[in-house]
Parts: sequence; structure tokens; C-alpha cells
Amino acid sequence: MSNETNLEQIMADLKLLARDAEALMQATAGQAGEQAGELRDRLSTALESAKAACQKLEEKAVAGAKVADKTIRNHPYESIGVAFGVGLLLGVLVGRR
Repeated sequence: MSNETNLEQIMADLKLLARDAEALMQATAGQAGEQAGELRDRLSTALESAKAACQKLEEKAVAGAKVADKTIRNHPYESIGVAFGVGLLLGVLVGRR
């Protein structure tokens, strides 16, 4: 898997976790008890932290893609050469096994 695929999967998992946590908080909103309230507060805090981390991760991914795009557009032949070299190196290493 590529880093982009991993990043997309992590972001999708974080978003799914956030939705599930919100649903859990809503489902247990009527539950009485000091522990239930405390757990909801901790879950809410963790959920907000996860959302912020997801947002930062998404912003970094977009910024990285923009930098890569700009670099490739400014140096197209060098980019092709580097991609060819890396592909050749990986092909040789995989071919040795």
C-alpha cells in the first residue's frame, strides 16, 4: 500500500470512530450515574482531540500534495528521471529475491 492509501484509510477510520463515538454518546445521554457522565466527558474530549488530529492530518496531506505538484511541474524531466531511477532500483531489489 502506498502512503496516500494508508493516509486515506487512517482518515476514514478516524471519521468512522468519531461518528460511532457521537452515536454512543447520544445513546447513553439518558444514563444516570457519575461514572457514565465522567466517561461521556472523557469520550467527548478524546473525540474532539481526534477530530483536530484528523483535520491537521488532512491539511498536511493537502499541503504535501501541493508541494509535490509544484515541484513536478517546475522540474518535469528531473521528476521523471527520479521516478525511473527509484522504479529501477526497486525492480532490481525485488528481482533478487
